[in-house]
Amino acid sequence: MAKFIKIYNQNPNQKEIDTVVKILQNGGLIIYPTDTVYGLGCDITNTKALEKIAKIKGVKLDKANFSFVCNDLSHLSDYVKQIDSSTFKLLKRALPGPYTFILPGSNNLPKAFKKRKTVGIRIPDNNIARALVATLGNPIISTSIHDEDDVLEYTTDPELIFEKWSAIVDVVIDGGYGDNYASTVVDLTTNEPQVLRQGKGSLDIL
Repeated sequence: MAKFIKIYNQNPNQKEIDTVVKILQNGGLIIYPTDTVYGLGCDITNTKALEKIAKIKGVKLDKANFSFVCNDLSHLSDYVKQIDSSTFKLLKRALPGPYTFILPGSNNLPKAFKKRKTVGIRIPDNNIARALVATLGNPIISTSIHDEDDVLEYTTDPELIFEKWSAIVDVVIDGGYGDNYASTVVDLTTNEPQVLRQGKGSLDIL
């Protein structure tokens, strides 16, 4: 049975953050708030945990479109090839915020993602998500738990999320009601930014 942990976004309690990070380090799966929908995540360096998430989503790990949730732009150099200054300025303008940016992957990607040419980078405007990554020391893999067949409430109410997922994951964080709009996905690997999915983020930043 999963733990259900209340953490406040305004001022995340470091003791609770440490509890969740320990579970991540041990290969656990978590559901946590972002600035859009709640996300299902694990430690990016733990292949077993990554495989579990891919299985839940019904995809092969090497084909999975998971986002890398970072706490700031400092992780970029670890996972992304050199980007030009206009791309970097765009990222600085938009992040933290409700965007996923597709960028060219570097050669240092974790083993599970070695074959990937691109990565989706997320820096949510959510203190809980960023505190988890900062304490863990590397990104969390994330995929939304938005389910087209479900009543919309499932994606927003942590208690309903817990009821549905408590047998599948190790922790559900109650960070208050989530949003039911996913992030805006923008591909920055071509000459012009391409919007792949219009979500919560405004396109004025492009």
